[in-house]
Amino acid sequence: MSSRGSENRIILIKRKTRLEELVVRYNTIQQAQFYIERLGADFSDYLSEDFQYRKAVETTVTELSAIGRLQVLERQHVPNFIFGAEDTVVVLGQDGLVANTLKYLQEQPLIGVNPDPLRWDGVLLPFRVKEVRQVVSEVLRAQRQVREVTLAKVELNDGQSLYGVNDLFIGRRTHVSARYQLELNGQLEQQSSSGIIVSTGLGSTGWLKSVLAGAAGIVSRAAQMQHAAAEQTAQVSAEIAAVSAGSGLAWNHPELYFTVREPFPSRTTSAELVFGRISSSLPLRITSQMPEDGVIFSDGVESDYLEFNSGVEATVGLAEKTGRLVV
Repeated sequence: MSSRGSENRIILIKRKTRLEELVVRYNTIQQAQFYIERLGADFSDYLSEDFQYRKAVETTVTELSAIGRLQVLERQHVPNFIFGAEDTVVVLGQDGLVANTLKYLQEQPLIGVNPDPLRWDGVLLPFRVKEVRQVVSEVLRAQRQVREVTLAKVELNDGQSLYGVNDLFIGRRTHVSARYQLELNGQLEQQSSSGIIVSTGLGSTGWLKSVLAGAAGIVSRAAQMQHAAAEQTAQVSAEIAAVSAGSGLAWNHPELYFTVREPFPSRTTSAELVFGRISSSLPLRITSQMPEDGVIFSDGVESDYLEFNSGVEATVGLAEKTGRLVV
């Protein structure tokens, strides 16, 4: 065993299963079963998932305890946990748990483990439970390849900030329209929309792909970008084609893409600046005009958000740090 393996921690991130969350809500398994079956659903699926995940946790704990100092951490404690610079982080899936852990790390290597391959595809979970001891041992000896992941970052003019691994959402907490001023590369626009999505390369096969596929206005704006500068035509065209086809962008892609959902043109609002690229030298600035319920959250976690109400300005760009996923 290496000295690093004996001196530094291995942090195992786990989550509650659907069954555990139901028990929190309904107090007992029996009451949860009554509720689910009354709706005509199959409760045995909840039991099977819970059994498999608990078994995966037990095996993973045994395997990791044999090679280093192990600390098990529940998902809800990740945002407030202080990770050591030399910690190695293991996430026992799904994909969303990987993304929601990665943004709180400071370039510590993260290993995604699939607890139930028959249930979860696990794009970010390349390893099985039976492989975890070997993989972590190789990471501790610096013998494993690590992929860099570009993160997004939003900073408010009140000093608050938030990172995004897949994407950022800027808009209203409810389904009513968001009002704001958008600024990119000197172009200003007043907008009313369903919100703004900023996507990283890692997240380009998710929300961004969905928006590109369904919004004719965005496709139109993308076409304008293709013809805006001759030297950028091939690159932009290829990137948009890759996202639309489902292959996505590189995880360490050096730029972000933003899209505006359902922009509404009126006498006081426009719908031209609805799609674009964000780089380290070209951030996106958004000034809120929402008197209440304005929010910014990342990676689908609505409970972990920044308030974004009237007068607050957000600057969106590339984060100063990157994520590191073990492959």
